[in-house]
Amino acid sequence: MDTLIVWSEAENYDLALSFQEKAGCDEIWEKICQVQGKDPSVDITQDLVDESEEERFDDMSSPGLELPSCELSRLEEIAELVASSLPSPLRREKLALALENEGYIKKLLEIFHVCEDLENIEGLHHLYEIIKGIFLLNRTALFEVMFSEECIMDVIGCLEYDPSLSQSRKHREFLTKTAKFKEVIPISDPELKQKIHQTYRVQYIQDMVLPTPSVFEENMLSTLHSFIFFNKVEIVGMLQEDEKFLTDLFAQLTDEATDEEKRQELVNFLKEFCAFSQTLQPQNRDAFFKTLSNMGILPALEVILGMDDAQVRSAATDIFSYLVEYNPSMVREFVMQEAQQNDDDILLINLIIEHMICDTDPELGGAVLLMGLLRTLVDPENMLATANKTEKTEFLGFFYKHCMHVLTAPLLANTTEDKPSKDDFQTAQLLALILELLTFCVEHHTYHIKNYIINKDILRRVLVLMASKHAFLALCALRFKRKIIGLKDEFYNRYIMKSFLFEPVVKAFLNNGSRYNLMNSAIIEMFEFIRVEDIKSLTAHVIENYWKALEDVDYVQTFKGLKLRFEQQRERQDNPKLDSMRSILRNHRYRRDARTLEDEEEMWFNTDEDDMEDGEAVVPPSDKTKNDEDIMDPISKFMERKKLKESEEKEVLLKTNLSGRQSPSFKLSFSSGTKSNLTSQSSASNLPGSPGSPGSPGSPGSPGSVSKSTSQMAAITTKGGLVGLVDYPDDDEEDDEDEDKEETLPLSKKAKLESS
Repeated sequence: MDTLIVWSEAENYDLALSFQEKAGCDEIWEKICQVQGKDPSVDITQDLVDESEEERFDDMSSPGLELPSCELSRLEEIAELVASSLPSPLRREKLALALENEGYIKKLLEIFHVCEDLENIEGLHHLYEIIKGIFLLNRTALFEVMFSEECIMDVIGCLEYDPSLSQSRKHREFLTKTAKFKEVIPISDPELKQKIHQTYRVQYIQDMVLPTPSVFEENMLSTLHSFIFFNKVEIVGMLQEDEKFLTDLFAQLTDEATDEEKRQELVNFLKEFCAFSQTLQPQNRDAFFKTLSNMGILPALEVILGMDDAQVRSAATDIFSYLVEYNPSMVREFVMQEAQQNDDDILLINLIIEHMICDTDPELGGAVLLMGLLRTLVDPENMLATANKTEKTEFLGFFYKHCMHVLTAPLLANTTEDKPSKDDFQTAQLLALILELLTFCVEHHTYHIKNYIINKDILRRVLVLMASKHAFLALCALRFKRKIIGLKDEFYNRYIMKSFLFEPVVKAFLNNGSRYNLMNSAIIEMFEFIRVEDIKSLTAHVIENYWKALEDVDYVQTFKGLKLRFEQQRERQDNPKLDSMRSILRNHRYRRDARTLEDEEEMWFNTDEDDMEDGEAVVPPSDKTKNDEDIMDPISKFMERKKLKESEEKEVLLKTNLSGRQSPSFKLSFSSGTKSNLTSQSSASNLPGSPGSPGSPGSPGSPGSVSKSTSQMAAITTKGGLVGLVDYPDDDEEDDEDEDKEETLPLSKKAKLESS
C-alpha cells in the first residue's frame, strides 16, 4: 500500500505506520532510507536473505528445493525450513513446488496421527507451524490436497495444537458431533453434497481455526478467500439448475401440511441460499433472482410472513431484504398486481408494516430493518420511468391508497388527546421510526403526502408527540414540522395557520425553560429559518398569536427579528402604494432590454426638465389649470392631489399583496379632465397579475396599461398632452429616504410615450 510502512522487531513482533495521505508516507519513507543509506525508490530496505550473489545465482538456477525426509525426528528441521522460506518469494515458490511434487502433505498428516497416538506435544506443535506455513504459501494446488475429503479433518487437527495456547482446541469434535448437516430437500448429486461439506469446513478454518493474520500475512490468504468464493458460486449454480429441487422447495414452503420445524428448516435453507448469491457476479445474480421470481418466491414469502412462528418470519424478512436490495421494482410490480385480487390486510407490504409495528424486540432491531426496506420501496430515486408508464405515479398512488393508513395507525391511535396515550420507550421508538419515514415522504413525494397530511390532519397529531417525555420522539415530531416548513409551500402554511399548529411548539419551548439543549436549539432554528427566508404569512401568524409568550426571549435575536419583519410588513400594509407600485414596475423592468432602457434614459436626461427625485408618480395638470397650479409649491401640489385621490384608491390599496409573491395588476387610465385615476381589475375569472386579464401589466387589450417591458423610467402620454412619470430605484432603502423629495415636472414640457 502507498500509505503503509511495516517492519519487524524480534520474532513474531510486527509493527506498522499508517498514513492518511501518500505524500506524508513518502516523506517519512525518504527520511528512513536516508538514515539507512538506502535508495528511497525501492519498496523494501530489509535484506531478507543473507546470501552472496553467487549463492543467490545458484539458488535461482537450481532445479528445486530439496525437502528433508518426512520423519518424526526431523519435524523441527522442516518447520524451520518452511518459516525461513516464507519471506522470500523465490523460496516460497520452490517450497510449494516441492510439496506438490512429492506428496509431502499426506506424509505430514500420517506423522500427525503418530504424534497424536504417542501424545508427542512437541511434534504436534511443530506440525501446527508447518501446516500454518503451508497455508501462507497461498497456492491453490496445495489447498486442493489439504481440503480433500480424506485430508481436511487431519489438517484441522494439526491446527488444534497452537503452541501459544495452554490447551488444544476441539475443532474436529465440533465439526463431527455438534455441527449437523441437514438435507431439507434431498440432494441427489453426490458432487454437490461433497462441495457443500467442503465449503462449510473451509469457511470454519478461515473464521475459527486460523489465527488472525498479521500485517505481513494479510495478503497471503487471498487464495483461501478465492477458494471459498468459487465454491459458493458452484453450489449456487448447481442448485439453480436443479429444477426439481427448487420446485419441491417452494411446494413444501407453501404447503399448509408442512410442520413448523420442517418449514423453519426450509426457510433457513432459502435464506442461506440467497446469502450465497451475494458472491455471484451481477449477470449471474440477475439470473439467480429471476429464477427465484419465476418459481414464486414472493407469493411464498407472503404465505410465510402470515404465519405465527417468529423465527420463520424473521428468516423470511431477511430473504425479503435480499430481494428489495437487489430489485425493488420487481417487488413493487408484484404488490401492485396482487392488490387487484386481494384485500389490503394480506398485501405483502402491509404484512411487512404489521411485522414492523409488532416487533417484540425491546430495541426494535427487526423494525429498523423493515423500515429501511420500506424506505427503499417508496424512494422515487430508484423508480423507473418508461415511455408507457411511470412507476413513481403508479406505485405511490397504490401506496397511499392501500398502505399508508396501516403505517400511520399507531401514530393516530396514540395521539387522540393532548399528550401521547402510551409513552413507554418501545412505543416511542416505533413512533420515531414511523415519523422518520413520513419525513422522508414529505421531502420526496410532493402532492401525495401533502394531500394525505392536510386531509387527515397528520401534522396536528404528530405535534401531540412534542409533549412526550422522550426527547428523541419530541425532536422527531419537530423535525417533521421543520421539513414541511422548509418546503415554503403556501398550502402547508395555510394549513398550519388555520389549525394554530405553532402552539405545541411554543408550549414545548416554554416548558423547556432556560435549558440550553437540542430541543431549545432546534425550535429556535425553525423560527430563525422563517425569519431568514422571510416567510411572511408565518411571520405574521407567529407574532400576532405568540408574541407575548416569546417577547422576553432576549438571549437570541430571532424573535425580535421576527417582530421587526412583522412591523415592516405592517408598515407596507398601512401605506402600500409605494411598495406595490415599486413591485409592479420593478418586476417588469427586469425583463426590459438593456439597450432600450439606455435609450429611454438618455432621452429623458437630454430634456430641459428639472431633475426628478426617485419615489412617487407625478401627474401634471392639464393646460386648463396650468396657471393656477404654477404658483403652488411642487410638494404642496403633490400632497393635495394625494388627498383628493385617497378615497378613490382605497380598494386598490386593500387588495395589495403583502407577501410580495404576486403583484396585483394595475391599470393606469387618463380622462380628458385634470385628474389621473389608478384602478385595479379583480374578478373571479381574471385573477390579478394574470397575463390575460383586462388591465393587467402586459395585456394588449388595455389602453394605457403598463407593458411587460416598462423601463426604469416609464413615461405615459395621452393625446391630450397629459404626462405621467414613475421612477423607482433598485434599492428599497433609497426609496424610503427619497419619499419626501418629489418634484413635479415643468408644465411647459411634454414627453412622448416610448413603446418597447
